[in-house]
Amino acid sequence: MNERDIFLNAAIASGCPEDQTRNFVAAKLWLQERQLAASAAARLCDRPDGPTAIGYGGARGGGKSHWMLAQIGADDCQRVPGLKALLLRRVGKANLEHFEDLRQRLFSRLPHEFSAFRGILTFANGSRIIAGHFLNERDIDTYLGLEYDLIAVEESSQLTWRKFQDISTCCRSSKPGWRPRIYTTTNPGGVGHSWYRQKFVAPMLARRETETRFIPARVGDNAFNNPEYRRILEGLTGWQKRAWLDGDWDIAAGQYFTLFRRDVHVLENFDDSRAVEWFAALDYGHVHYTVCLLCCRDGDGNTFIVDEHAERLWLPQRHAAAIKAMLGRHTIGGRKLEITDLKRFVAGADVFSRQSDGTTIAAQYAKHGISLRCANIDRVNGWAEVMQGLGDAEGGVRPTLFFHARCARLIETLPVLQHDPSRPEDVLKVDTDEEGVGGDDCADCLRYAVATKSRTVTQRKLRGF
Repeated sequence: MNERDIFLNAAIASGCPEDQTRNFVAAKLWLQERQLAASAAARLCDRPDGPTAIGYGGARGGGKSHWMLAQIGADDCQRVPGLKALLLRRVGKANLEHFEDLRQRLFSRLPHEFSAFRGILTFANGSRIIAGHFLNERDIDTYLGLEYDLIAVEESSQLTWRKFQDISTCCRSSKPGWRPRIYTTTNPGGVGHSWYRQKFVAPMLARRETETRFIPARVGDNAFNNPEYRRILEGLTGWQKRAWLDGDWDIAAGQYFTLFRRDVHVLENFDDSRAVEWFAALDYGHVHYTVCLLCCRDGDGNTFIVDEHAERLWLPQRHAAAIKAMLGRHTIGGRKLEITDLKRFVAGADVFSRQSDGTTIAAQYAKHGISLRCANIDRVNGWAEVMQGLGDAEGGVRPTLFFHARCARLIETLPVLQHDPSRPEDVLKVDTDEEGVGGDDCADCLRYAVATKSRTVTQRKLRGF
């Protein structure tokens, strides 16, 4: 089977439409399997209910840059006359050199003109690719207020969320039959690692992609990598090896919980009958999230975080109802789990602090049938308890702490937590932004749950009212 036939079979298997496949054949671009999957995802942006942003990221050397320019130039620009596409990369000079190298390889069969001085490639039908850069984040401001039918950002995790939002406002179009979109490629790490993971990677892992599609990249995806390059990546250590060789988004420089492994610690199913003890923890917030985690232990000493409630801008009575409903999804002795079945229900110290009117948050929850007691709030020792529970899969230390997949916010929070530079044994505090993105509330709630032990009968109970 020749190269063309291999490509055609792969394109069909990837879901590429016929006209897209013909465009690549006309340009004699034999994209590889993972690149074709990204191109098929790009065509989904044509649909009224399709995505508006495509992410293609992971390991280095996966052929991401090659795909991006091929998709824009050989497909999008050929089928839409007068298309205006902006291609952004972090370093301007390197971007133009890289652009020039790729242009010569990709578009030799497509009539076009290229102005190296202006950094603009123009096809015969008037479609253009403008090569831009952002050496510093403020360079993004150069493009604000302009209009682009398509924006493509390489190394996009090198941008903060705010700057990515800023440039996204420039992606708009009045062309009939064209739906504006953003293409992104990147590797794990960088200042934007957290937001990129949350926007693109997490929905893919949770199988709930709507506005985005994410294509994971592996170094093995690119058959044209020389063996020496792979050996260089295999020779890396720590987070760089997991990020740049394996394309692992659950790790980055400064990560606190480096022992967290999604394939080890996250469970798709859990049998409630295994539980010999049920307990819960609460981290209170209003602008920040109020988080409640439902937990249990089995007869072997394993701890399972089996459910979560996480909402913001709610009053305690609404949270209380939702928490009771969460418990009702589980059973004990053939009946629904209730608050009174919990061995303990702990919360952070702030819920026991007196407010200006003399009441406490704990008292408000008590009115709705949830009696709280103060959790162990020692941060360093609490994080150590969590770390101990994670074990060390590679070092042969058996984990004893597991998370059900329904605890989505907690599972997405743990991998992005960082060491506090001024106190390395502690986790760096991260607040939720005004849109509810980010924050460490779920992790604090987990710390309360894991670090607080059941009381003996001689201990005094703190009710908070």
